[in-house]
Amino acid sequence: MGRVIYTIGETVLDIIFRDGKPVSAIPGGSMLNSSVSLGRAGLKVEFISEYGSDQTGRIIDSFLLENNVGTRHITRFTEGKTALALAFLDQKSNASYSFYTSYPGIRMKDPLPAVNKGDIILFGSIYSITPGIHGKISQWIRKSKTRGAIIVFDPNFRKSHLDKLEKARPWIVENISLADIVRGSDEDFLTIFNLKKPEEVKTKVRACGCTNLIITRNSKSVIAWFGDKKILVDIPPVKPLLSTVGAGDSFNAGIIYALATAGPGNASADLEAAGTPERIIKTGIAFAAEVCKSFENYISPRFSKSLKP
Repeated sequence: MGRVIYTIGETVLDIIFRDGKPVSAIPGGSMLNSSVSLGRAGLKVEFISEYGSDQTGRIIDSFLLENNVGTRHITRFTEGKTALALAFLDQKSNASYSFYTSYPGIRMKDPLPAVNKGDIILFGSIYSITPGIHGKISQWIRKSKTRGAIIVFDPNFRKSHLDKLEKARPWIVENISLADIVRGSDEDFLTIFNLKKPEEVKTKVRACGCTNLIITRNSKSVIAWFGDKKILVDIPPVKPLLSTVGAGDSFNAGIIYALATAGPGNASADLEAAGTPERIIKTGIAFAAEVCKSFENYISPRFSKSLKP
C-alpha cells in the first residue's frame, strides 16, 4: 500500500483579521494545515480529527477531499458545532488567537487506525493534551511506535491556553518522550518550560527522552540537533509577507515531506537517507516561506508543482 502519513489534531474554521477587519475564512487547525500541505505535495495523508456535521463541517469536508486529504478517520458530531479560531495579525503579520468551541461531552469516540512500519505520525497542539483525548492518543502512539512508525511531535502551545499549562505540562513531557523528532518554536519552549536558551531547551528535551530537536525562531533562524549533530540555518527574508498563521504547520509538513520522499522506513535510517539534516531543515523553511506569502495556511498548488517527485 505504501507509506501513509497520519496527522491527528483539532479542526477549526480560521477567520483571519488584519487592521480589525476579516480578510479570510478558511479551514484550519495545526494538523489540518499540515495535512493539506502534504496532500497538495502528493503524499498519502490521513487526517484524524472531529468536527460538527453542521454547514461549516460540510465545507471543511469538501475542502479536505479537494486537497487529497483522507477523511475516513474523522468523527462528525451532532452534539455541538465546528470550532472557530480568530487570528488577529499585528504589523509584522504575526498572529494572536481567540478560540470558540462547542464540543460534545464524549470526545474521539471512533477507534484509531492500525499503523504500519515506516508510516509517519504527526501530532501535537492542544488536542494532544486535552482531557478525555490525551490518553487515547498516547496509547495509540505507543502502539504505533512498537510497530515501527516514525513519530513527530509539535507542542504548538498557545499563550491563550496558559490556564491549562500546569495540568498539561506532564502530558507534554510524555508526548516528547514518545517522539522521534520534536519540532517547536522558541516561544513554545519559553511558554511551557520557561526556557529561552536553545541549549537549555535541548537539555530539557533530551531529559524527556527525545534526541532529535528542531527549534524555529520566528523569522530569524532554525537551530536543531539530530543526535550529536548541531545545525543552524538562517531564514531568508520572505516577500511578500502576508501571514504567518500556517508557517509552523507547513514547516512540519516540509520536514515530513523530506523524510517521506527519501527514507526507507525507520526513524534513524530516514534521517540519514533524507540526505542531510540540513536538507530536512531547508525543506521545512521552503514550505513555511511559501505559506507566509498568502492568507492560506498551506502550500500553494503552484509551489506543489515545483516539488520533485
